[in-house]
Amino acid sequence: MNPLAVKLLDAARAGFHVLATAESCTGGLVAGAITDVPGASAIFDRGFVTYTNRAKVQMLGVEPQTLRDHGAVSEEVAHEMAAGAFARSQASVAVAITGIAGPGGSGHKPEGRVCFGIAWEHGLRTETVDFGALGRESVRRAATDHALRLMLDCILRETHDSEANRRRNAAELRS
Repeated sequence: MNPLAVKLLDAARAGFHVLATAESCTGGLVAGAITDVPGASAIFDRGFVTYTNRAKVQMLGVEPQTLRDHGAVSEEVAHEMAAGAFARSQASVAVAITGIAGPGGSGHKPEGRVCFGIAWEHGLRTETVDFGALGRESVRRAATDHALRLMLDCILRETHDSEANRRRNAAELRS
C-alpha cells in the first residue's frame, strides 16, 4: 500500500473531500493506489483512463484543437483533462496526468516528461515535471506519487467549497 495514498485518504476523509483522477501515461495507477487503501469508497468517485487522444476528447472533453496545437503531453491538455474530470464527477479535487513514460520521446518532449493538472472548487493549476529517462516503470511510479502528493497538498493547503457541500457530496457518493 502506498503511504502517500493512505495519507491522502485520511486527509480527504477528514475534510469531506471526494477525489477523481484523469490518467494517460499512468494508466490508472493513481486510481489504483487510492483504491488499494481500505475505505477508499468513502472518498473516491471515479477514475478516467484516457490513454488515446480520442478518449481524452470523448471522456473528458479535451478540445481536438488543443491536442493539435500542443500535443497530448502539454500543460494545456493536462488543464483540460483536470477540468473535464472535475466537471464530469462529484469530486472536490481532480488530478490529471499526461506524459511520456518511455521508452522514447524527443528533444522537444523527452522521456520522463509528465504534465499534471489539479482542479478544485476555486481553481485549476498545471505543472510539468521532468523525471528523466528513469525507465517506464520508474517514471510511472514517480508520476503516480507526484499526483498523490498534488492532491494531498491541495486538500491541506487550498480553500475549497464549504464543508457542508463537501459533506453532501461525500454522502451522495456513498448512497
